[in-house]
Amino acid sequence: MARAYKIEDYRNFGIMAHIDAGKTTTTERILYYTGKSHKIGEVHDGAATMDWMEQEQERGITITSAATTTFWKGRDGKTRRFNIIDTPGHVDFTIEVERSLRVLDGAIALLDANAGVEPQTETVWRQAEKYHVPRMIFCNKMDKTGADFYRSVEMIKTRLGATAVVMQLPIGAESDFKGVIDLVEMNALVWRDESLGAQWDVVEIPEDMKAKAEEYREKLIETVVEIDEAAMEAYLEGNLPDNDQIRALVRRGTIDVKFHPMFCGTAFKNKGVQPLLDAVVDYLPSPLDIPAIKGIDAKTEAEIERHADDNEPLSMLAFKIMNDPFVGSLTFARIYSGKLEKGVSVMNTVKDKRERVGRMLQMHSNSREDIEEAYAGDIVALAGLKETTTGDTLCDPLKPVILERMEFPEPVIQIAIEPKSKGDQEKMGLALNRLAAEDPSFRVKTDQESGQTIIAGMGELHLDIIVDRMRREFKVEANVGAPQVAYRETITRLTEKDYTHKKQTGGTGQFARVKLVFEPNPEGEDFKFESKIVGGAVPKEYIPGVQKGIESVLSSGPLAGFPMLGVKATLIDGAFHDVDSSVLAFEIAARACFREAAREAGAQLLEPMMKVEVVTPEDYVGDVIGDLNSRRGQIQGQESRGIAVVISANVPLANMFKYVDNLRSMSQGRAQYTMTFDHYAPVPSNVAQEIQAKYSGQK
Repeated sequence: MARAYKIEDYRNFGIMAHIDAGKTTTTERILYYTGKSHKIGEVHDGAATMDWMEQEQERGITITSAATTTFWKGRDGKTRRFNIIDTPGHVDFTIEVERSLRVLDGAIALLDANAGVEPQTETVWRQAEKYHVPRMIFCNKMDKTGADFYRSVEMIKTRLGATAVVMQLPIGAESDFKGVIDLVEMNALVWRDESLGAQWDVVEIPEDMKAKAEEYREKLIETVVEIDEAAMEAYLEGNLPDNDQIRALVRRGTIDVKFHPMFCGTAFKNKGVQPLLDAVVDYLPSPLDIPAIKGIDAKTEAEIERHADDNEPLSMLAFKIMNDPFVGSLTFARIYSGKLEKGVSVMNTVKDKRERVGRMLQMHSNSREDIEEAYAGDIVALAGLKETTTGDTLCDPLKPVILERMEFPEPVIQIAIEPKSKGDQEKMGLALNRLAAEDPSFRVKTDQESGQTIIAGMGELHLDIIVDRMRREFKVEANVGAPQVAYRETITRLTEKDYTHKKQTGGTGQFARVKLVFEPNPEGEDFKFESKIVGGAVPKEYIPGVQKGIESVLSSGPLAGFPMLGVKATLIDGAFHDVDSSVLAFEIAARACFREAAREAGAQLLEPMMKVEVVTPEDYVGDVIGDLNSRRGQIQGQESRGIAVVISANVPLANMFKYVDNLRSMSQGRAQYTMTFDHYAPVPSNVAQEIQAKYSGQK
């Protein structure tokens, strides 16, 4: 069967936003207008089509990226295929956002017209920058009290450091929001309220807005001609580009991530969604418009490219594993090149294992259809894969390639967990392992000394949801302990240590001498090892043993047994014995050498510092700041946002547990906060002593 849609007619995009910016509602409207969804699901009543896990429907936030295929007829009458990935906006789920951005070609960044650029908007924007994802901006909730389109435009510049190319101006705001001015066509679109927003009238620009429309059209043209020399020359000679040229320049600048076209509307009131869909066609890239994906030849280690072409060898990236109640484990994959047929064997080059593709499904939120084959540019769900986890490459076994792996953040919080009934111990282990396979930012381990099962994740909400999913999907009831902070340790000064490991009692003995310098790593938090051995004082083949020995003890620091960060070790001298030396002997020597040196090197306890932003009515500012100070918080600044005040602070995670309850009671439920991991910082000595006393008995 041949492909139904040409690859240039594909748009693979996601919708990224701060929590509550209206992302799920916007996706719902897109599905409605593209004809896939007959009843609009409202988040308020828990019926949204994309939010397909029970918990998402209860909490009204999107947890898992659901992939949906749908179709849209553009302004030119030609139908395009949209593959939409719905991403979560809550900070505990940034791993989901990172994964979906990795496989998208473009994105719509959603702003709340009242709040503008919020903390989580900054986080997901930075992630999109990292993967160089072309973005459009949709200023949503224009009907909301306090909506201010022009302030949002300004915040994109000041907070994101990005250039927004304004494509539409709002006609009215708040309850008077009626429609938009199209700055390319220079006309106005006004929605007829009664027809579910599907119908609008094209009218002349209102008299009182003509001057503003002219001003913004001029800004639009000035920005877009800058990316093209010929257009710039023509413009300077007084020749303005026509509408088609403007669109072509906007498309080019968007795909090259030079700027971001900006639109406005209200998805909830069904105004502005259809022009946004036309803009997806006009300005976001097809798989052919973005650079070919780079990978490494699994045989030769050489860098190679895979182009978006059905005739190239098959290559695809697994970006999500989900447990489906009907099909079992589903692997979502983006096909970058070649074509995939049901029943074939593919190579997982990361695990070096073959996998057979059992069923292949096209997903529409929570319904699915079986398909026989898929092509470059497609996003598919594969059933029956046994070994594949998130970030793995699947490809043609004869042309093996490893596409770049994704990077996943380290967890910042952990809790002990045990099943309520002893008989559920094994079931809980299976459930946790399954959930860990789906989510690389969630970790499971067993505490060696206490035998307790410890789960770790990106925040309280993240772990709450894991425990909740275990109860719902795997029928395991569990008791959880108090959250524990993921502390770290480091060294603060340079120390030189000479250590000899000697064990020579008859037969083959063990001998290794190492002289090492330990110091803080100036390049960051990773471990760095260097050898400055000259003249063979330590033979080359033993040096990896020295590095391995030090690495093996970095997982347990000298103060309270926490992993160590930011250590640099330099091997400067040593000695060996012709018979009694071995890699193992040098490993043991290096391990003991570091243990002795660590305390002398000014070992220090570090704690995760969180970037906290509280949005509160003015009446409670004093209380909020006082409370943050009492939590060892450092206030970074405050600014007005409409009638509210935004307070920014860095606060130790250890002092933020159950903060949401305190904030609610302090502000009568009117203040909100967001929290993201920022950096590790030294723990004050009085607090460090308490932590050491608490943990050294446990470790």
